[in-house]
Amino acid sequence: MQEKEPFLQNRLKSVGYAFKGAMYLLKTESSIKIQAFVAIAVTIAGFYFEISRTEWLIQIVFIALVMSLEGVNTAIEYMSDFIHPDRHTSIGRIKDIAAGAVFIGAVCAVIAAMIIYLPKLFRL
Repeated sequence: MQEKEPFLQNRLKSVGYAFKGAMYLLKTESSIKIQAFVAIAVTIAGFYFEISRTEWLIQIVFIALVMSLEGVNTAIEYMSDFIHPDRHTSIGRIKDIAAGAVFIGAVCAVIAAMIIYLPKLFRL
């Protein structure tokens, strides 16, 4: 029987794997690159327009939501392709549903951004 790693060492390894996965996403997935660009743009806009603490929290949550959903969507796509590399109706449906989840999150993020930024833009 293999000896268990100490808790802290195990957690640090887990964080390392998660960071590696996030970097892989950023390096290889064009949709995550676009979302990262948008995240940077709205972060700059947040500083420029001096958005409130609540607006910052909403913005951060939506950035995290959309980028996390995109990561899960990508993982589902890779897993689906690994399990069934050929075209298959059920696999296609699974991929569509995962992409739909990203779409819903992204639409809600755009609506939140409009609520935050449109009043500030038209006040200029």
